[in-house]
Amino acid sequence: MSQSDPTDNALAAIASILDQPPVIPRERERPAVEEAPASPPPLEEAPLSLAVPPPLEAPTPEAPAPFEAHPPIEADGYSKIGPGPMAAIRFKWTVREDNGDYYVDETIGEHSAPVVAGPMGKDAAIQMVDDRAADARHRFEQLKSEMTGRAAAANLARKDSGES
Repeated sequence: MSQSDPTDNALAAIASILDQPPVIPRERERPAVEEAPASPPPLEEAPLSLAVPPPLEAPTPEAPAPFEAHPPIEADGYSKIGPGPMAAIRFKWTVREDNGDYYVDETIGEHSAPVVAGPMGKDAAIQMVDDRAADARHRFEQLKSEMTGRAAAANLARKDSGES
């Protein structure tokens, strides 16, 4: 019995997920609304009054609502997890602080030793985590798109050759 490459297993798992037909949500049933002809309410005649209305008072200016900015991101402990169907191959980036310097720990899976980047500033560490996560998401979507295209081509080839 030969042992297969873990990458092949991961790609096979992803492909099996992608081979499932997409779930199309059904429309919710809407309750029937009684249809009534639209017409304006009847006008009531108001008695004619010659009384002078009281003077309008100027509204008192209220203090504007205080501007609520988002609180600054706490860098120590900031983390993001990459995409993927299996925890064993998922990337994770975590920022940690050590004596005022910030480091980014990058791990693959749950039990791997981290690859450490740093020291760097707080904003640079947060930016690095965001950039790595965005890049991983982009590569995952590219791989998924490529695999979907190959699966569609394989299905088309099967149909053309008369196999079912």
